[in-house]
Amino acid sequence: MTVDAPSLAPGAARRRRARSSGGTSLTRSSGLGLGVALTWFSLLVLIPLSLVVIQSIDGGWETFRQTLTNPQTAAALRLTVTQALIVTAINVVMGTLIAWVLVRDDFPGKRVLEVVIDIPFALPTIVAGLVLLSLYGPDSPLGVNVANTERSVFLALLFVTLPFVVRTVQPVLMELDRDVEEAAASLGAGRFTTLRRIILPSLAPAITAGAALSFARGISEYGSLVLLSGNLPLKTEVASVRILTYIENGNDAAAASVATILLLVALAAIVLLQVISSWVARRG
Repeated sequence: MTVDAPSLAPGAARRRRARSSGGTSLTRSSGLGLGVALTWFSLLVLIPLSLVVIQSIDGGWETFRQTLTNPQTAAALRLTVTQALIVTAINVVMGTLIAWVLVRDDFPGKRVLEVVIDIPFALPTIVAGLVLLSLYGPDSPLGVNVANTERSVFLALLFVTLPFVVRTVQPVLMELDRDVEEAAASLGAGRFTTLRRIILPSLAPAITAGAALSFARGISEYGSLVLLSGNLPLKTEVASVRILTYIENGNDAAAASVATILLLVALAAIVLLQVISSWVARRG
């Protein structure tokens, strides 16, 4: 006498039917872990961000409009976003090249370079600003003085955002199978074709992730540039300094309005980078 499999394992049969119907099920431990993760994420991110947005419209849309049309605020936002975009574009190219050299080449001083790249991560931002001021300020031993100019903002952002692309691309590049590149070469593909069709599509998610981190850090940076830039209104004042000025003057709604704009810009940049990453992967 034989007994069919479903009668022996009804749980397995139900799981098989769930998989075939496209449904998903969470175990008790998975559901608990998901609940804890969502609660923690909400406490740290979603609720504070929501409160900032609510506070930005607390004074009415007229306050929001007046804040964003203020010449000093508009100039600070324009300078911040423009410099962050330029720095991010440079980091995408140079960070990927540095990661490639660190993974694919061996040379004297490689370990030292690995440590130096992480210095912007380790330094407190105000210390980074002091270092930049001593190197590129009025008493620069290099003879380069960019203090109180837009170049000071660019230099400070470039310094603090360098490691992001390098450290996101490097582990992916280490795991990239070089046999695929060799196979492409054996089939007659040139280096540019291999780079365009094999390497870049594989690195695209890591590059875009590093670019998003770099841009987000750039538009929110404060400590590393306040000493070097001088915070001159309509010239070198960035959005983070403008927010602090509003808070010190007791205008919390205006500060929240500027913060909301930076949040929207960051979200738009992340979405755009994800679209670019998907497009590159499809082209590859």
